Amino acid sequence: VQLQASGGGLVQAGGSLRLSCAISGRTISSYAIGWFIGWFRQAPGKEREFVATLSWSGGGTYIANSVKGRFTTSRDNAKNTVYLQMDSLKPEDTAVYFCAATRKGSTQYRENYDYWGQGTEVTVSS
Repeated sequence: VQLQASGGGLVQAGGSLRLSCAISGRTISSYAIGWFIGWFRQAPGKEREFVATLSWSGGGTYIANSVKGRFTTSRDNAKNTVYLQMDSLKPEDTAVYFCAATRKGSTQYRENYDYWGQGTEVTVSS
């Protein structure tokens, strides 16, 4: 499974960005059941933290409390792409954002993810 995150950039506080995670690999396209796609972020000098996760087959989502009400995640199965819509952005949302894939449970823990994409940088100015 390969993942490619994109869509980061510089935005003013209160603005919006949509990140994309393009997914490739026969395993996930042929055996969709059981896969979860997660979003994590890492600010300078901080641990990588959970942001959101989505069930690739069922579409169910789980959003971290720190971004609930402002961030949502969704998928386009036809495009093999997962999105992270980020609204009402705050300077503290500044980080490198990563997408990852797993077939394990407890999807809020980064240790449970086996496949990671490269990050995309988001900077929110005040």
